[in-house]
Amino acid sequence: MTPWDRLAEELDAWKAAEKTAEFWWRDDDAIDVTPELERLLALRTTLDLPLALAVIPAPARPELAEALKGQTGVDILQHGYAHISHRPAGAKKAELGADRGLWDIARELSDGRGWMVEFFDTDWLSVMVPPWNRIDPEVANLLPGLGFHGLTTFNAREAAGQIDELMIVNTHVDIVDWAGRGGYRGDDAVLSATIDHLAAKRSGSADPYEATGILTHHLVLDDAGWNFIEKFGRFTVEHPAVSWRAAAHLFPMPS
Repeated sequence: MTPWDRLAEELDAWKAAEKTAEFWWRDDDAIDVTPELERLLALRTTLDLPLALAVIPAPARPELAEALKGQTGVDILQHGYAHISHRPAGAKKAELGADRGLWDIARELSDGRGWMVEFFDTDWLSVMVPPWNRIDPEVANLLPGLGFHGLTTFNAREAAGQIDELMIVNTHVDIVDWAGRGGYRGDDAVLSATIDHLAAKRSGSADPYEATGILTHHLVLDDAGWNFIEKFGRFTVEHPAVSWRAAAHLFPMPS
């Protein structure tokens, strides 16, 4: 049985249980109009899937904002501030760790938010995407006071789905082989991670209301990665148990 057969089997189990398997797509590290970004947007249009694009505000170029104007199906999120690690050499990278002054972090995130408003006006979501998917609790607690109502990292969320006025919706499947040469991780690894999260939701061992997040990084994708996204998109949209959700629906504005 191939990994794609096993995915079909899992989705069939969702259909048999009369449940809907929800997915969402987040792509990180947007800073400028590049051939890779243009390929990403074209593929999103071809597949007609909603995309959440995480923009790094400090190095972002005004041309990016111009290119994204009028793009339907694309929600824009804030990806930290400058995507610079402040951890010591040898430690896991993090920009939003509590190993430096919280006032300094708050100032950076506020400055980044200012850039987002200048670039995109109101056409973006006040959702924080921590670089390297790492944020210490002390920093996360700052986010509501800075105007953010959502947070997305990696791995299954706690069942409550919301902490300290922040809606949490994470990603669960990273298709890039960061531990290797940076290419596509391969169908076995990627689809196994997808199936594991779906099965955990279906059985109730993971929050059944959290959409399964597919994480990509357009600037480092190889052809195998691009081909996977296209195949996975077509494969899932054709299944009656699948629904793709936009970030704007997953992170609604507080009432």
